Amino acid sequence: MLRISLLPGRTGTCAAALLITTTLLLGGCGAGGPAGDAAAAEKDPKAEKAPDAVPVEAVAASRRAVAASYTGTAALEARAESQVVAKTSGVALAVMVEEGQQVRAGQPLVRLDPDRARLAVAQSEAQMRKLENSFQRAQKLVGQQMVSAADVDQLRFDLENARAQYRLATLELSYTTVVAPISGVIASRSIKTGNFVQINTPIFRIVDNSRLEATLNVPERELATLRPGQPVTLVADALPGKSFPGTVDRISPVVDAGSGTFRVVSGFGEDAAGLQPGMFGRIRIDYDQRADALVVPRLALLDDGDPAVFRVRDGKVARVPVKLGYAEGPWVEIRDGLAVGDKVVTAGKVALRDGTSVQVIGDKPATAVASKAAPAKAETRQ
Repeated sequence: MLRISLLPGRTGTCAAALLITTTLLLGGCGAGGPAGDAAAAEKDPKAEKAPDAVPVEAVAASRRAVAASYTGTAALEARAESQVVAKTSGVALAVMVEEGQQVRAGQPLVRLDPDRARLAVAQSEAQMRKLENSFQRAQKLVGQQMVSAADVDQLRFDLENARAQYRLATLELSYTTVVAPISGVIASRSIKTGNFVQINTPIFRIVDNSRLEATLNVPERELATLRPGQPVTLVADALPGKSFPGTVDRISPVVDAGSGTFRVVSGFGEDAAGLQPGMFGRIRIDYDQRADALVVPRLALLDDGDPAVFRVRDGKVARVPVKLGYAEGPWVEIRDGLAVGDKVVTAGKVALRDGTSVQVIGDKPATAVASKAAPAKAETRQ
């Protein structure tokens, strides 16, 4: 205990000043407690600071159906297509169909001027009738030995030739009416009423769009997996948001030695309303399916060699090697390495390393939870 006696005069004043100074020094020494240490730590630039958590996006592994498939691109083609040509010459008296019109096989399309063909039929018919009468008279006279057998044979041959000429003239007359060789839709028309049509001139193009086909050139490694009858799905660029079902119709048994591919023809029938020949489409052939597969998004896979993902657990990530299975759309099957519910990083992988602290976007940070719990404890103590 410090004792200071106060003396009257100047000596008392100095003693009072010494007492105040001693009290301030003692107060400064007492500041070295916890509050003083915290202030010193804040002022110390070399004090260690915990690393910030890296924000990432994560998705939990789940189960869903996934199919093994082969995908490719091809242009649609009509299964049947015909170029209609004129089989005889003449002036087009009537054009009975227009572009876009549906026609049936055998339906008349154009009627050409038939006058010349009709005269040729009448001429050949008259010649045939004349030879028929001559042959009948010769048969009666040959028994009376008034006509030789050689003359009768010659008349028979002439008659057969005349009959053939008559049939040919009749056929030429039928060609003056141009008919559709197949059922389909008129894709193009290159004739107008009044035009003179030369023989073998293309005048129509008919496309049978009731069944469309798409041909894929598939690598030979897929030869053992693809079979006729497998389901096919087509997505056309011209019809966004729609998909069209089909089946594998034919598979070529021969592999092209130059390209190492084989042809796979897929067909699309009545369910392909809206599709047109010439459209470009993306085709997927499903050759196997698993109804309950463990899947994660493709975005979760790392691009640094063997298949692996960053798994999130207790606020940190770990690089986990995985074994992949089938892939379908944005999903990829995980055969080994993960379990249902394991969260894998899908965005923010570039800044991560094994053991990096992360904060999953959408989850509540641990610091926020602790700060909310602290006032609750304080209120309980009061």
